[in-house]
Amino acid sequence: MSKTKSSQDSLSQPQSVLEKPQIEVYEDKEANAYSDDTPTFNKERTGRLLRKLDWNIVPFLSLLYLLSFLDRTNIGNARLAGIEADLGMEGLDYNIALAVFFPWYVAAEIPSNIMMKRTSPSLWLCIIMVAWGVCMTLMGLVTNFAGLLAVRMALGLAEGGLFPGVTWYITLWYRRHECGLRMAIFFSAATLAGAFGGLLARGISEMDGIGGKPGWAWIFIIEGIATVIVAFFARWIINDSPETAKFLTEEERREVKDRLKQDRTSLADEYHIKYFYEAVKDWKIYVHMMITIGIYTPLYSISLFLPTIVRNMGYTNNDSQLMSVPPYVAGCVATIASGYFADKTQRRGVFMMFHCIVAIAGFVMLVATDQPQVQYVGTFLAVAGIYPNVPMGVAWNGNNIGGSTKRAVGIAMHVGFGNLGGVVSGFVYRAKDSPRYFSGHGLLIALVSMSFVLSFVMHTYLKRENVRRENAMKALGLTLDTYTEEMKHAEREKGDNATFFRYTV
Repeated sequence: MSKTKSSQDSLSQPQSVLEKPQIEVYEDKEANAYSDDTPTFNKERTGRLLRKLDWNIVPFLSLLYLLSFLDRTNIGNARLAGIEADLGMEGLDYNIALAVFFPWYVAAEIPSNIMMKRTSPSLWLCIIMVAWGVCMTLMGLVTNFAGLLAVRMALGLAEGGLFPGVTWYITLWYRRHECGLRMAIFFSAATLAGAFGGLLARGISEMDGIGGKPGWAWIFIIEGIATVIVAFFARWIINDSPETAKFLTEEERREVKDRLKQDRTSLADEYHIKYFYEAVKDWKIYVHMMITIGIYTPLYSISLFLPTIVRNMGYTNNDSQLMSVPPYVAGCVATIASGYFADKTQRRGVFMMFHCIVAIAGFVMLVATDQPQVQYVGTFLAVAGIYPNVPMGVAWNGNNIGGSTKRAVGIAMHVGFGNLGGVVSGFVYRAKDSPRYFSGHGLLIALVSMSFVLSFVMHTYLKRENVRRENAMKALGLTLDTYTEEMKHAEREKGDNATFFRYTV
């Protein structure tokens, strides 16, 4: 008897629905909506629909992020092209120029996601793209260190909304266990930016002296102009939602909407300020934020300093630019493969922990020996361990946040706090610590280890919580299959605290 009462207490809302369904409240306004919201496509048609979504959504988003990551990290290539000497930078000036980008980047993320939801993805993404493209171009016109700092801060403010905005946008089209692969493909553009950036910078730097500009300035100018050109087309290429997507038929629009409704278990998707506060009060999001800063700090450390790390193995500047490409290719393959298998198994935590171990092994190889061959292999493991965990972590957190508005805020909190790691990363590899960078590699090993431990804790908690909810339902004679739409509707504003919500582990 006490067991039953305890279960009922933990499920007070659904118990009240069982005792007093009050179906008449929903009969006229809502009940009819429940009869036609089941997906009707078979497996083959669903596969074609997903491929249609993929081709119309993912490639262009990936291009946007490639440009974004290229524009924020190309300063590492500019360093090898002589920017420090030309702007009179010395000591920690370069590290400061890296670090000032990130506080503004973080500050933009939550407001940007709210603006994206209140306006439209196509309009808002177009605006921020034009803004950061202009900032990038202006960076090629600076003539002193103060000017570089000012433009780097403006670039951070402009770029801040892209990653959390696009990751939230993907959840508007795909089910929870379809998002991971798409986010992985989208984020793999960051690894391509690392690879492509080295090759591109190597070629553009040969423009040294044209128009009276040094080679590093042309890196910024050309890449900035390219961003503005792409932004011009973004307004018409990006579809705001399944309901307005021009590439879908009416039947396909309905199917996408019904699939999401079934997957998201009828939770509230409208905007309301209370969902913002619910995200701010959710302790699980804060754990993910700590996991993320342990991933993003090494991410930015690698992306900003990999050419420098390779150069300090004893290679020339030009060789270092080219040798930074293969590790990123390995990271791209690992990111997409991991996203695919995580979606297929509907697991995230175990993949997060695996990649943390791979990254730790890579940094240990970098710090434990002075053999260039071993160190270079270490860069492959470090990149292949860190990069997959960025989309994996966002997908894991996003999968476990119920409700569209709370998810938009929660993802922005997650990504925003993680990007504070960029402030730290600017000072991880200091010139005085070269060529071995003991303190830098050691710090990154510690941070990735923290992420591993917290991922294990979160994975264990979520598994136990799912079991608790299942047992509590069984005690009331209910299952997810017998939990009616009326019952779900009564809990639609409870988000991931709803009785019927199950976490992705």
